[in-house]
Amino acid sequence: MTTSIGFIGLGNMGAAIARGLQNVEIHGTDLNAAHVENLANECGLIPAENAEELASRCDFLVLAVKPQHAQSVCTALAPLLRKEQCLVSICAGLPMHKLAEWTGHACPVVRVMPNTPALVGDGVFAVCLEDDKLKTSQKDVVRSLFDSLGQVHILPEQNFDAFTAVIGSGPAYVFYLMEACIEAAVELGLARPMATQMVEGLFTGSAQLAATSDQHVSVLREMVTSPAGTTVEALIHMDRTAMRANMIDAIRACYERSIELGQ
Repeated sequence: MTTSIGFIGLGNMGAAIARGLQNVEIHGTDLNAAHVENLANECGLIPAENAEELASRCDFLVLAVKPQHAQSVCTALAPLLRKEQCLVSICAGLPMHKLAEWTGHACPVVRVMPNTPALVGDGVFAVCLEDDKLKTSQKDVVRSLFDSLGQVHILPEQNFDAFTAVIGSGPAYVFYLMEACIEAAVELGLARPMATQMVEGLFTGSAQLAATSDQHVSVLREMVTSPAGTTVEALIHMDRTAMRANMIDAIRACYERSIELGQ
């Protein structure tokens, strides 16, 4: 019997997950009818009028709405959910106990934290499978939902704030550094389009090297840092201005804010 997955919300992340699924029946609804129509044409998604209709059809419901809308959606779904179904939430900052409370504990709940590189099939996902009501078969399906979109890490919910601070928000840090490198290149006389292309290649290539090398990133950094050379001057300046400590402090600030939002 084919597993049916219903997407409540088909924005960037919901659509990315839907596109990446294989060997399942995909259903979905979104306030933007164009999103639904596009996915119906691209990957055979079966449109639904609303979340309540999905609840009557699907084995798994992926909650992919803005966090501020999640409570009203869950409350409306609560009377319709069955214990053999599973709610999978990718809503940032919403702990499992709130989702379970809003749905009247009608079915097991899975919490997932994605990051935006999932849009190109190279994301990193934290998945919490701590709900005691989850069956082994449901856990396997949830893992498979995200396997085709990047790395899947099974984490206890207590680690989600740390994951959010480092990985969920991490793409913004990377793009921030990319912007700085591009601006430096422009200041030094390189044309902006060329500088942008070069920096994109720099980050893509460096990440690929780190992912495929058996050397720790510290060793890879040392490989570029010749004695009395140019690179070491830049790194000493970064250390002198506490760039590493500032980065750690910034991630700590993000972590603390994530805790606040979940309370």
